[in-house]
Amino acid sequence: MRLRPELYSTLSVKPDPCLLQGVNHVTLCVHDLERAIDFYGGLLGCSMRARWDRGAYLEAGALWLCLECAPSALCQPRQDDTHLAFTVTPAGFITLSQKLAGRVTLWKENTSEGESLYFLDPDGHKLEIHVGSLATRLSHWRSRARDVPSGLKIFDATG
Repeated sequence: MRLRPELYSTLSVKPDPCLLQGVNHVTLCVHDLERAIDFYGGLLGCSMRARWDRGAYLEAGALWLCLECAPSALCQPRQDDTHLAFTVTPAGFITLSQKLAGRVTLWKENTSEGESLYFLDPDGHKLEIHVGSLATRLSHWRSRARDVPSGLKIFDATG
C-alpha cells in the first residue's frame, strides 16, 4: 500500500501527538520452529495460540509473539544492544532465573535499576526479563544523580 500525502495535506484536524497505541506484535525469525516453540512455550511459559507449517503465534501477557521459520542464513543475531525485554514480577524473576540457569547463554550483565537477566534464545535473539517499568527507571534516575546517563533530560508524560 502506498500512502498518498496529497490526501492528507488539507486536513484541518490537529492529530494526536502520538497515534501509536502500543506494540501490536513482535515477529522473530527462527531456524528450527520446534526448538523455538519449546523455548518460548516450554521454558518461558508463553501460551500457544496458533500454529502452521512455517510459524506459530504465542502470547505472553499482552504480547503477541510470532515465530516465523526462515533459512538460518537469514536468522543472524545482531551485534548491538537491540533486544526484547519481558516484564516479570519479582517472584517471577526468581522462578524464571532459576529455570533458565544453565540452559541459556547470558549476553550482558545487569547494570540498571531493577532485576534483569539478559540471555539469548536458541536463534541468538537477545532477550531480557526485567522487574520494573519506565516509571521505576525514571524515578531511579531522579533520585540517584550518580547513575544518570550523561546529558539526560527527563520529560513529563505530555512531552
